[in-house]
Amino acid sequence: MKRPIVVFDLDGTLVDTAPDLLASLNHCLGIAGLAHAEPAQLRSFVGMGGRVMIERAFAAQQKSLSPTTLDELQAAFLDHYGGNIPGLSQPYPGAVAAVERFAEAGYAAAVCTNKFEGLSKSLIDALGLSSHFSAICGQDTFAFRKPDPRHLLETIALAGCDPERAIMIGDSRTDIDTAKAAGIPVVAVDFGYTDRHVREFEPSRIISHFDELTVAMADDLLRAVAN
Repeated sequence: MKRPIVVFDLDGTLVDTAPDLLASLNHCLGIAGLAHAEPAQLRSFVGMGGRVMIERAFAAQQKSLSPTTLDELQAAFLDHYGGNIPGLSQPYPGAVAAVERFAEAGYAAAVCTNKFEGLSKSLIDALGLSSHFSAICGQDTFAFRKPDPRHLLETIALAGCDPERAIMIGDSRTDIDTAKAAGIPVVAVDFGYTDRHVREFEPSRIISHFDELTVAMADDLLRAVAN
């Protein structure tokens, strides 16, 4: 029987990347001559990668954005962000201990994120966490990305695990919708970057700290799916 697996979203779930995402976004907005975004606005911009973040930031200021300009700003965003990894980004309190706890219980771990794969791996490696994960899959790993359930399912497959013995951990509607569409239980953290409380999206469970993410909770969710 294949090992059970816990799959984490990255930004706003496993790692608090907000300071660095905001710095790179504001770098782009400065290039375009727009006002910088405030930290509180970030929650409504993130979740679908840097390109969408830029689009949403322009829309918030009611500014038009041509495809060519968007391409240029996305390149500037990626260059700025990638050149400053890990910056101020840090795992959330208890996150690393939770991954280790699951490993000791026989679970594999993976990352399924809408950040580009290369940036995701660079960040996780810079934080010294690469050895914890059997797969790290970004928006460009496959021909589809969250909320397409295949992004999650293929991440699990790449990790050598069974989707019928998988749990998703995320912070947004995108994560919750992805897991539900894949038929996988989802635990939502309530400290991430969504601008609406995760309870509105009806995850399987909600936690406020990684200490609450126990192996017993995951085992219960897997038993419920099996039954």
